[in-house]
Amino acid sequence: MRKIIRFLRQTVTDAIGHFISDDGWAFASHIALSSLMALFPFLIFATALASFLGADAFADTAVHVIFDTWPPAIAAPIAREVQNVLTIQRGDLLTLSVIAAAYFASNGVEALRVALNRAYRVTDTRSILFCRAQSLGFVIVATLSIMAISFLLILAPLAIRLAEQWVPALETMSVSFSFWRYAIALSVLIFGLFVVHIWLPAGKRSLVDILPGIVLTLLAWLAGATAFARYLESFASYVTTYAGLASIMVAIVFLYIIAAIFIIGAEVNAAIMQYRNREQQ
Repeated sequence: MRKIIRFLRQTVTDAIGHFISDDGWAFASHIALSSLMALFPFLIFATALASFLGADAFADTAVHVIFDTWPPAIAAPIAREVQNVLTIQRGDLLTLSVIAAAYFASNGVEALRVALNRAYRVTDTRSILFCRAQSLGFVIVATLSIMAISFLLILAPLAIRLAEQWVPALETMSVSFSFWRYAIALSVLIFGLFVVHIWLPAGKRSLVDILPGIVLTLLAWLAGATAFARYLESFASYVTTYAGLASIMVAIVFLYIIAAIFIIGAEVNAAIMQYRNREQQ
């Protein structure tokens, strides 16, 4: 019991202390702003690519994958604006504007990389070209993944109806389409956390190394998002304060909270790894 208390005390002190001393709040602000600025370029590029490849249902799927894990009070205004942007017909896949959109979308990935390198206390010696190419690769893979999900969401109801014709008992076991949407969005979120913790920062980490921070991040995100949504419903006066900018300000504050929790999750992983190294010496 004493060893567990010592482990928790040293880990929490190390993680929070390094987060504060290493400008964790500033990096959270950087991630929040970069993510919001990268969101629309990513969706513009991804929609253009999806339209070129024939994935016409991409826009609806992308909105659900990205915003279904957000509290409705926060996601709804931004999701409406995203839908307005994505419903514009685009045939300029290979033009400079869409290529630039992909580049600006990768800036959000770069913001995560910088914060994770600082949290894991590593120096990135990889070339700038490699890092930017990796970030662009993440953007393209994310686009293709959402396209695959959009095809699955179209085919899944058809497959279920065909299966129910052959096995009527499946009709009582089938779940709603909304359930699958939320389940897929949550799965994408969890998978994305594992990917960025393993491959974005410099150095090597095992799944065991990153698992504690990811679990903490998911639980803290759930608690933080719920608390912030309740605050908006009960106390906040963003509409009267920021007028037409209210939805943007709410999104920035929400992303700032989420980014801080994300960095602390990486800090906890780093603190646990350092504690383990000290114990082995």
